[in-house]
Amino acid sequence: MQRRRGFTLVEMTIVLFIISLLILIILPNLSGQRHRAQRIHKSAMETVVQGQVTAYLDDHAGAVTVSYADLERDHYLTLAQVKQAEQEKIPPRG
Repeated sequence: MQRRRGFTLVEMTIVLFIISLLILIILPNLSGQRHRAQRIHKSAMETVVQGQVTAYLDDHAGAVTVSYADLERDHYLTLAQVKQAEQEKIPPRG
């Protein structure tokens, strides 16, 4: 009688169990890293917007308020930056 080569059902079950455990450990960590990256990006965007608002107010001495339209029109922010700041609900404060 010739013995067949291959994996038994028990061996395959153990391998699948180990892979499942690894996935359960890795997925929450990836999700946490994504949220952390989004927070860092928002903070950086707030810094950029605030810097450009300050520059705009310095250049336009009579201006009291600033809008994203003003910042985009006078090339302080790009259209992509304006869209991103609006999406993240960052107000242009002066």
